[in-house]
Amino acid sequence: MRLPILLSMCIIAVTGLAQAPSPSLNIGDPVPPLRISEWVKGAPVEQFKKGNIYILEFWATWCVPCKAAMPHLSALARAYRDKVTIIGVDCYENNPRVLKKVKPFVDSMGTRMDYTVARGDSNFIYARWFEASGEARSGIPISFVVDAEGRLAWVGHPQGLEKVIAALVNNTWDIKNALVRRNLGKQLKELDDSLNYELMRYRDDEFTEGRRRGKPDSALLAIDAILKGEPRLKYAESIAYHTFASLLKTDPHKAYLYGKEALTASTYDEPPYGSIVRAVGWYSDKLNLTGEIYELGAEACQEEVDYNPFWDRGAVARAYKRMGEYYRRAGDKEKAEAADRKAGEVMKN
Repeated sequence: MRLPILLSMCIIAVTGLAQAPSPSLNIGDPVPPLRISEWVKGAPVEQFKKGNIYILEFWATWCVPCKAAMPHLSALARAYRDKVTIIGVDCYENNPRVLKKVKPFVDSMGTRMDYTVARGDSNFIYARWFEASGEARSGIPISFVVDAEGRLAWVGHPQGLEKVIAALVNNTWDIKNALVRRNLGKQLKELDDSLNYELMRYRDDEFTEGRRRGKPDSALLAIDAILKGEPRLKYAESIAYHTFASLLKTDPHKAYLYGKEALTASTYDEPPYGSIVRAVGWYSDKLNLTGEIYELGAEACQEEVDYNPFWDRGAVARAYKRMGEYYRRAGDKEKAEAADRKAGEVMKN
């Protein structure tokens, strides 16, 4: 039996992650110095001054989500102009031909990029900020918040900045709690990712002559064993995908009920909208999915769009097209056409 092995693996992984060394730059630690190659817009910031709050938002000219986040950052910069300094630091761009485009790009953004902008030393930023904080795989845009004491107060996608800034300005930010939540989130994410590979053993999606469905009952037993060791993984991205996919094969209505819970579940990360969307899409032509499953998939598409306000137009349009397809398969022509119209409007505007 592999189930005891899985449960032991989960317990060992949780213990090992809890004892894993912290990154060299974590919440509450003094931040590295600024190392700027060129100030492109706004007054230069030579160093982090005590008493001031800073946001370093790392971006690049080719990063579409970075561009989408810029108006939001500009609004925050204007709202907290006397209390918070936002610095957009262009990173990863060392090619002289590309560097010539940075200033024209910033100028073209106008008030949509209404904060200080600089070009950073890419090697230094990657080593002392990204690698040191454990965010090397997170990609951009990503924001590092420096509190009035010169400590790292928060790190994450810019869409989460508003609550952090408000709490820092009002002196209600709990930096110890932020450290605990960040460490726990990273540990659970790593555990979820590692268990994904183990659960893949129970999948068999070739569906030769419509008969091969893997071992969904075994997968569900394995997941139950995992959750006894770490119940906070119930709605984690990978666990949610394998749970939902296995239930689609064994009891579609239970899959629907689980999916509805998952879309509103409180977890260490965002609810697993993408897991539901991907599973419905993958099995749409492999299983005889019910109308309520397709409606759930469409709801997950909308939730995913709502949660990601800085998606580029193409990603949003694709989500609405997918939503239209799911509603169409569910037999709701009116909602399908409405989703198709939204996809067209997004691209047009």
